[in-house]
Amino acid sequence: MSYLSELRAVWGTAPLLSVGVSVLVQDDHGRVLLQRRGDDGLWGILGGGLEPGEDFLTAAHRELYEESGLACSNLTLLSLEEGLVSGPEFYHRYPNGDEIYLVGMRAHGTLPAEALNDAAPDDSGETLELAWFALDKLPPLPSNINRAGLNVLRVRAGLPPLPLNPFPAPPPAADHMRRLREVVGTRPLFAPGANVIVADGEGHLLLLQHGSTGRWTLPGGGLAPGESLTDCAQRELRGATGLSAAHLEPLRMYAGAECRFTRLNGDVIDNISVLYRARGVTGTPTLPPGEIPGTAWFARNELPGEDEFSGAVGWAMMREWADSCPPDRFPS
Repeated sequence: MSYLSELRAVWGTAPLLSVGVSVLVQDDHGRVLLQRRGDDGLWGILGGGLEPGEDFLTAAHRELYEESGLACSNLTLLSLEEGLVSGPEFYHRYPNGDEIYLVGMRAHGTLPAEALNDAAPDDSGETLELAWFALDKLPPLPSNINRAGLNVLRVRAGLPPLPLNPFPAPPPAADHMRRLREVVGTRPLFAPGANVIVADGEGHLLLLQHGSTGRWTLPGGGLAPGESLTDCAQRELRGATGLSAAHLEPLRMYAGAECRFTRLNGDVIDNISVLYRARGVTGTPTLPPGEIPGTAWFARNELPGEDEFSGAVGWAMMREWADSCPPDRFPS
């Protein structure tokens, strides 16, 4: 049973954050590979949900093989500008009533047209048919997940983007992860979210002190169903520091086995997090009472060590970003 199926068994059909990957494969004529799905009989791009501990590229290769029997050696993740998926427009309701908000990435690769002759989808019934389609002669695409993904290729080809279908307003921003944890126990859960780099341009990085541990952390937090990752980063930055950013530049998506964290109570978390860099920061620092006792600006040679930082993923974000910057200062 898949990760999402196991959650559905205890959560029902109510909206879930579904972490997944879309697989865009083109042939040597620029046509895109689509599948006719078994659940609704309609055409769409290949792809599916991640399993706990899996990264997006590994999932892309697995989903492509399961749904087509094909392997694509040059399959790669798109840049965050083209590949990042999140927001209210990525709502989808399946024929059985299950509701999701997709969060994830897109992968892209190429295969020769004749590769389809060797296609052999698995026996799950998920794929009824496979075919190549020209980008200007696509079949009806009811899902915004498919429309938005194919718009990446259409824009590249100089074609106008397909209009997105209307979508419902997201549910109230309640504590989704807490409620989900109450019904699933300690089992692994994907925790999509965002973290933010705030630097002053003089060689100093802003870090927050975690209220319960006293350790240092980057501004950031978890995604609400229907929220975009950029909006999440802006909300968390403002809520934790009172600051706002004129622009948030996505730097890297963190996911996979190295992003797993086990809390002291046994809860297992698979972090899925985008690291943003804040540009044009304004506002007066204001800390939420009780949650964050303090902030500090750290010079490069004074950055906290891993044992002083709250969470291995956040520490890796900080170190990788700092190590990639010029030696004399952090870019603001």
